[in-house]
Order: sequence, then C-alpha cells, then structure tokens
Amino acid sequence: MVKLYDKLTDRYLGEITEEELQFLIDNLEEESLTDVDYYINETMVNSLKEKGMSENLTRLIESAMGDKEEVEIRHERDASEE
Repeated sequence: MVKLYDKLTDRYLGEITEEELQFLIDNLEEESLTDVDYYINETMVNSLKEKGMSENLTRLIESAMGDKEEVEIRHERDASEE
C-alpha cells in the first residue's frame, strides 16, 4: 500500500493502492522521476473524476482540501512492503 499525506501539514490522509498511485502518476505532472508530491486544485479534482478517479482517492483528496481551493499531497510506500 501507499500512504498519502498533506505535504504542507504532513497530516496522514490514508492509504491508496498501487493502481491509484499509477492513476496520479499518469494524470498529474511530475517534476522529476523521483517526484513524490502533487499540487491539486478543484479544477483538477473534477478533471480526475471525469477520467475515472477512484472513490477512495477522491475522498482522500477532497478531505485534504477541506474548504481550501488547492492542496499539495505527497506519497510514500509502506516501508514494511519494500
């Protein structure tokens, strides 16, 4: 599993699957091959939903956003699975 965090506060948001992580990688911009964070705003969330973003990933991102218009999230793989 992959752990998702709010990059600004380091708040743990929940776990996503490798498939959900691949969805983010495929649909969001990465600055480098080792990039583990993503900037997401409301427009992007709506676009990702249209592209088939899972309910779990949608819930986690919307929870991270709260009443804000944008959020930066980061991911890390569970060390026990490596």
